[in-house]
Amino acid sequence: MLDIQNLQVVFGTGRLRVDAVKDVSFHVEPGEAYGLVGESGSGKSTVLRAICGLAPISGGRVLVDGKEVTTPRTKAFYRTVQMVFQDPYASLHPRHTVDRTLSEPLAIHGEKDAEARILQALREVGLGPSFRFRYPHQLSGGQRQRIAIARALILRPKVLLLDEPTSALDASVQAEILNLLDDLRRKMGLTYILVSHDLAVVAHLCERLLVMRHGEAVEETTSAALRSGAASNEYTQSLIQASQGFTRNTKPPLQSLAG
Repeated sequence: MLDIQNLQVVFGTGRLRVDAVKDVSFHVEPGEAYGLVGESGSGKSTVLRAICGLAPISGGRVLVDGKEVTTPRTKAFYRTVQMVFQDPYASLHPRHTVDRTLSEPLAIHGEKDAEARILQALREVGLGPSFRFRYPHQLSGGQRQRIAIARALILRPKVLLLDEPTSALDASVQAEILNLLDDLRRKMGLTYILVSHDLAVVAHLCERLLVMRHGEAVEETTSAALRSGAASNEYTQSLIQASQGFTRNTKPPLQSLAG
């Protein structure tokens, strides 16, 4: 469904040149959930933005369903690929109701039966018709992200690009959104690319994943290997250790006790 071949993304020129993504390649099968993990600044989100046309492709190829994407992206591309952004507080227009937010993509693509489609989209993400004429400030963070997911799904795409879709949410709400995304993928046969720095999130949703560092692909592995700690690369091992977090056996340094 997705084939990324030697992708390069460069910003700026000369001394200001930044090689954000360097020769990254991977492929995602139809119906698969694929993860991109790594520390902040590793190029994960830039890969998603390059796929959907929000970052320039400086080299390499991006193929969706066997067809190379063009610049600018076509309407047909956006009927196939949609993106859910990290921050639901920023990705929804503050002066647009939920109804207007969901009806806009339908109007752009000339879809009919907007009212029925909007009500169906709300049901699919676990929200009732009472949410239809609310504004973003009247919604919780989890509800906003559900609306963002409904907006992405309303055109019935095959591929969802998920840019840390739970990192801006409370821990209790994160699990709800992850379970919702998992259910939607299975029911609709969706293909996911999930970007996250949280290895537990990736291991929960994805079968395979690519570890990135400084814009480069470090290692491709499986979520089973991630859970068992069987990564072969030293950097991946350090990510696994860091993700285990604080334990009661961890002692703070003497300096911090003194301070």
